[in-house]
Amino acid sequence: MGEREPDGSERDAAEQDAPEQDAPEPQLEVGVGPWQGERPEDDRFDPELMALGDRRNVVDGYRYWRMEAIVADLDTRRHPFHVAIENWQHDLNIGSIVRTANAFTASAVHIVGKRRWNRRGAMVTDRYQRIEHHESVDALVAWARAEGLPIVAVDNTAGSVPVDAAPLPERCVLLFGQEGPGLTDAAIAAADAHVAIRQFGSTRSINAAAAAAIVMHEWVREWAR
Repeated sequence: MGEREPDGSERDAAEQDAPEQDAPEPQLEVGVGPWQGERPEDDRFDPELMALGDRRNVVDGYRYWRMEAIVADLDTRRHPFHVAIENWQHDLNIGSIVRTANAFTASAVHIVGKRRWNRRGAMVTDRYQRIEHHESVDALVAWARAEGLPIVAVDNTAGSVPVDAAPLPERCVLLFGQEGPGLTDAAIAAADAHVAIRQFGSTRSINAAAAAAIVMHEWVREWAR
C-alpha cells in the first residue's frame, strides 16, 4: 500500500520510490547593462563596458571603470599588511586567500615556493590585487627584513598565542601554510611572532582559506578606519 498524499489519496510504491527532480536553478544576471544617459568625460570609464554592460564582480562604485583605473584607485588606499602563502603543493586555497586579500585591500599577496598557483578560487580578483613571488622562505624573509616588516606566522603550533588576544602589528606580513601540513619548519622558525585561531571542536585545524579570512579580518577589526 502506498503513502497517502495530504488530500487523502494514495501514492503508489513506484511513484514513491521515484527520485525527485531538482527544480531548475534561476539564472541570475550579475552586474549592470549598458550605460544609460549621457556618458561622462572621465578616462577611468571603459567605453566598451559602457556600451555592452559591466558583468564583473566589482563593487558598484567601480562599475564601468577600466581595470587599470580600479587598480590605481586601490593602490591609493591599500592597508599596510601583507599576506604570504606557502605554495609547495599547488594548494587550491590560494585563490580564495587572494580574493579575501583583495576584499580587505592588503598591500600585496606573496606566493612562496612554486610560481604557478591555482587561480580558480580568486574569481578574477587577482587582476586587482598586487601579487609577488618568492622562490623560498629565505627570499621572503630577506624581502620582509629589507622593508622593516615583522612576519606573523599563523598556525596552531606550540607556543602560538590566540590571534584575538595578541595585537597584530599594523605593518606586518601574515604568513599562512598549506592545507594539511600547515607551515613548514623553516617558515615557523623565521617568524617574529606566532598566532593561532581559538578552536573548540574535534578537528585539529580549519580550512586554510577560512583561517586566512579570520586573521585578515582580525587585522581589519583592529586597524582599519
